[in-house]
Amino acid sequence: MDVIYERCCGLDVHKRTIAACLIVPAMGGAPQKEIRTFGTMTEDLLELTDWLAQAGCTHVAMESTGVYWKPIYNLLEATFTPLLVNARHIKSVPGRKTDVKDCEWIADLLRHGLLRGSFVPERPQRELRELGRYRTTLVRERSAEVSRLQKTLEGANIKLASVATDIMGKSGRQMLKALIEGSTDTTEMAQLARGKLRAKIPQLEQALRGCFGAHQRFLIAQQLAHIDFLEETIERLSAEIAERMRPFGEAIERLETIPGVGRRTAEAILAEIGPEVSRFPTYKHLASWAGMCPGNDQSGGKRRSGKTTKGDPWLRAALVEAAHAAGRAKNTYLSAQYRRLASRRGKKRAAVAVGHTILVIAYHLLQRSCGYEELGGDYFDKRDRQGVERRLVRRLEGLGYKVSLDPVAA
Repeated sequence: MDVIYERCCGLDVHKRTIAACLIVPAMGGAPQKEIRTFGTMTEDLLELTDWLAQAGCTHVAMESTGVYWKPIYNLLEATFTPLLVNARHIKSVPGRKTDVKDCEWIADLLRHGLLRGSFVPERPQRELRELGRYRTTLVRERSAEVSRLQKTLEGANIKLASVATDIMGKSGRQMLKALIEGSTDTTEMAQLARGKLRAKIPQLEQALRGCFGAHQRFLIAQQLAHIDFLEETIERLSAEIAERMRPFGEAIERLETIPGVGRRTAEAILAEIGPEVSRFPTYKHLASWAGMCPGNDQSGGKRRSGKTTKGDPWLRAALVEAAHAAGRAKNTYLSAQYRRLASRRGKKRAAVAVGHTILVIAYHLLQRSCGYEELGGDYFDKRDRQGVERRLVRRLEGLGYKVSLDPVAA
């Protein structure tokens, strides 16, 4: 095979050690390999970079092993061309696996140009990713803590969630505060309701009558304090993300025009794929990278499975969440697509399909620097007008009617 990179290095990365195989041309043209082992502390990594620089190495490849590749990549990207490779793409021969053999195998594949690096964005975008993903984790943690609080209330026979839609609203928080302070007057606590909830005061009086013990009072107080802490942290993270997203304000505004996509989802999309989508040749490449399209599993001329591929789980979660929100909208193309698919394939598959559509729309909006144009909720009916007419006529005829269609003048 042809040699693509004469001076290259393969790294087998672990938590505490790194096995490195450096390949350089020898006097007769044959490759000369040198293998060393380094630690993972910053001083050890600087020693690794000095060793590679002295040998004139140009390209370095490593597996994407957990988060252990990140400190190495941070130091290598300034001097070399690092390639982060999917571990499934470079599996060696089973039963012959050692750290030395792994780094040699990676170096050989890299030398002949057989490795394809994963998409690793620039440092500013990586920082945005970390902030956004941490915010998403805290939002999930807040939801989990609210569920724990609800579980504690159910154990105390307090059925507040059966009457109030959001127990963490202003009315719910005041009632919970009164419970923590030891109040037992359900009439007085029900009067704390605000807005539309005041129409349910009799039901609230019944829901707030329970067996609220001292340990449950303690648990509710701790859970509310934890929720308040999480909300404050989420607000600070959102402010930091908004400040870093300020240069991309126009792109966020364009993404927010998509039904179901709010500010937080738009920030998540931009943080994961970046404002420049030219690194993806087509929207199909982007959908495949994100894991939002069917996989290819075909053998003997038969399609065995259409299960979606593994991709960016953070982007996928944001798109599915946006798809559920778009499905609840009225008279939009995305809501029509969601209902059309949910009736046949189920809500989960419909959410993934609509999330794929949102990602494709976002790709074109960022690529063309244009706004979203709504096709309308009747798009599918207009696209296949005759088919809709045939189906409806058949249904009426099946019920015993004689149908004739007379178009109405415009």
